[in-house]
Amino acid sequence: MLVFRWRGAVIGRAFVPVTDAGLPAAAITAAAKQHLMPDAVRTWIEDVLEFDERGESGVSAFSAAVAICTRERPDDLDRTLQSVTALDPAPREILVIDNAPATTRTKEVAARFPAVQYVAEPGRGLNRARNRALREATTDIVAFTDDDAAPEAGWLGALLVNFQDPRVMCVTGLTLPHELETPAQELFEEHCSFVRGFARRVFNGRIDNPLLVARAGAGANMAVRASLGKDVGLFDERLDAGTRAMSGGDHEMFTRILSAGYRLVYEPHAVSWHRHRRTLEEVEQVVRGYGTGVYAMWTGLLVEKHNLGVLRLAWNWFRWDHLPLLRSVSRMRELSARDRLRKAELLGCFAGPGAWLSERRVGRTPS
Repeated sequence: MLVFRWRGAVIGRAFVPVTDAGLPAAAITAAAKQHLMPDAVRTWIEDVLEFDERGESGVSAFSAAVAICTRERPDDLDRTLQSVTALDPAPREILVIDNAPATTRTKEVAARFPAVQYVAEPGRGLNRARNRALREATTDIVAFTDDDAAPEAGWLGALLVNFQDPRVMCVTGLTLPHELETPAQELFEEHCSFVRGFARRVFNGRIDNPLLVARAGAGANMAVRASLGKDVGLFDERLDAGTRAMSGGDHEMFTRILSAGYRLVYEPHAVSWHRHRRTLEEVEQVVRGYGTGVYAMWTGLLVEKHNLGVLRLAWNWFRWDHLPLLRSVSRMRELSARDRLRKAELLGCFAGPGAWLSERRVGRTPS
């Protein structure tokens, strides 16, 4: 994977074959010519004209906390904390939210970093941990990064500058793969990459469809106003990792933010590097969780918000993606790795409604 930058900002990428002989300069030039339109041209023009739609770039009067919600991944957490403690500008607070800890390993890692505040959250679930971070933070903004991600030094500053617009409630960033060392990692990046392009985009709740939030980014790389709970509501604790729904908590929040009339910004200058799972079995489990989370989220919107738009989305996804898969699977003796992922996603979708109803029955806290 080649990553192209202009004055530090990522403006594109390309995948090229590499042999033991290396990659000649001509191949890099050819890849750049092929893949750097139009986002790169837009970035170059804005730089030449000294135009920045963010406003006064690099200036932020907001205080910020960085929250890392984690559970029993001490090695990954150590790498993430090394990145977070090197941020420039530095956050006022760094919170490690240890979600339903089974050992003291997370606490021991956090203790090696003097600037880190360790918080144990006994209730299991990623959204419980996110809500705990919002309650613990004493800052204007809370930025979230996964425990298997490594933000670049300028990540926080790139997120914060977007909050100068008072209508912006959430900002997401560009998440690239930390490594592509196994076929499973390459397949994950091909099938469900976190990359949402290389141009800044503003999603307006008064214009954009609040249900179409997959293009807006992911919770592995996002920042929200600390007033989120008061203005929109807290994260729905019936969704995401640690629940039967397995995912969907970030996108449900994005939908709620846009439905409330606020704005959400995708900011590619806020770069973080995510370590994908290394085996096909692990990736299948993750992708199945994505399918479960989407349909769990849609079930909640249908049952509680009476939002009939989710029925159209579910039907279109099934018709154009899952139905062709079912037809092809019936003719195959052995599935390719790509089709195994698509099958896992489909099985997750089928499980989504039941997962949400189960979480509702056990009395999980809604938003």
